[in-house]
Amino acid sequence: MKIDVSQSLYVAQKKAPKVDAKNDKKLKEQTDAFEALVLKTLLDTALKLENPLYPKEAGSDIYQSMYKDTLSEQLSGGFGYSELLFNFLKEQQAGKR
Repeated sequence: MKIDVSQSLYVAQKKAPKVDAKNDKKLKEQTDAFEALVLKTLLDTALKLENPLYPKEAGSDIYQSMYKDTLSEQLSGGFGYSELLFNFLKEQQAGKR
């Protein structure tokens, strides 16, 4: 059984979102969020803050996690991963037209 998808592909291409400043802003926000996630993973590995001199207090894991979340969000957008991903996705978006 063969299925003709040519009409579906034509319709999907017509509905492709047009690139404008609003879409660029949303895409940049998403790529920055992805970079923050990558940085959070990196910080989780690099900053294992277990110090045997001080006893572990209740809630210290939560505070450390919040600190790493905030740090990764503030650092995102400056390491280049976001810009690289943004440019790649823009090229892919332009190529689909």
